Amino acid sequence: MDLNSIAYHRSEFKKLSDCNVNVATHALQYGTAVFGGIRGYYSESQKNLLIFRVDRHFKRLHQSAKMMQMVPPLSEKEMANILIQVARLNNYRQNVYFRPFLYKSATQLSPRFHDVKDDFSLYSLKMDDYLDTNKGLSVCVSSWRRIDDNIIPTRGKVSGGYANSGLAKSEAVQNGYDEAIFLDTRGYVCEGSAENIFLVRDGKLITPPVSASVLEGITRRSVMEIAKSEGIPVEERDIARAELYIADEVFFTGTGAQIAWISAVDRRIIGDGNMGSFTERLRKRFVASVLGEDAEFKSWVTPVYE
Repeated sequence: MDLNSIAYHRSEFKKLSDCNVNVATHALQYGTAVFGGIRGYYSESQKNLLIFRVDRHFKRLHQSAKMMQMVPPLSEKEMANILIQVARLNNYRQNVYFRPFLYKSATQLSPRFHDVKDDFSLYSLKMDDYLDTNKGLSVCVSSWRRIDDNIIPTRGKVSGGYANSGLAKSEAVQNGYDEAIFLDTRGYVCEGSAENIFLVRDGKLITPPVSASVLEGITRRSVMEIAKSEGIPVEERDIARAELYIADEVFFTGTGAQIAWISAVDRRIIGDGNMGSFTERLRKRFVASVLGEDAEFKSWVTPVYE
């Protein structure tokens, strides 16, 4: 991470190294923050940086804040404009990741959300693949269960809730896997540590419903829209663990993961162990859409440079 990159913090554009908080800050003590992850893709043909679904991301950030009784100091549009300015100030000419977040900035005790000051910050870093999307991932079903939406809202990105994700991710990687799959508190398939999940069976694309304590993923939504355009039937329903083992294809989606195919779950080979045809079709359309090359989804990207 480049600490000399320009970020936005406490109403100012400044070096990331100068964006600091007091050790007594509420968000640091209690995890009282909500955040987003937004991708910018550099198009060589257009010589422009294209931000993927920026409006949707800031809408979700505001929704996450509402769930946690936070009062954003800026509108969705103002936050989007700050992101564009950060991109321009850093003169990015490669793929990049933006992390906007709202946090409880007061220096006071008590883990409550109401009547505690909220601030907005945004930083960025150069990023290509969060997961290796060129090879099949070997994943495991985690021994840790996904937190329930009645414990911490899971359809928003709440910082404190990601301790749950960290436990699952470390367990998986330390046991020789690339990633983990959560089951929800009922025992049904939920999502990865930081990704939504899809499987293919009998010509249908299947994903857990948002009621299964999953994040309302923007890449998830986008993949479902692409599938509809491709004439692929989509089902949102509960998925039993064993159904993963007999699926024709399984893949993750997310801002970081993009579309990452899974070759094995709990040492069971998925399909023939290669990327499936549905995954390949969807990934091809997705890549075209984030680069502004798909006419149907041209509105999904916002160019940084005029």
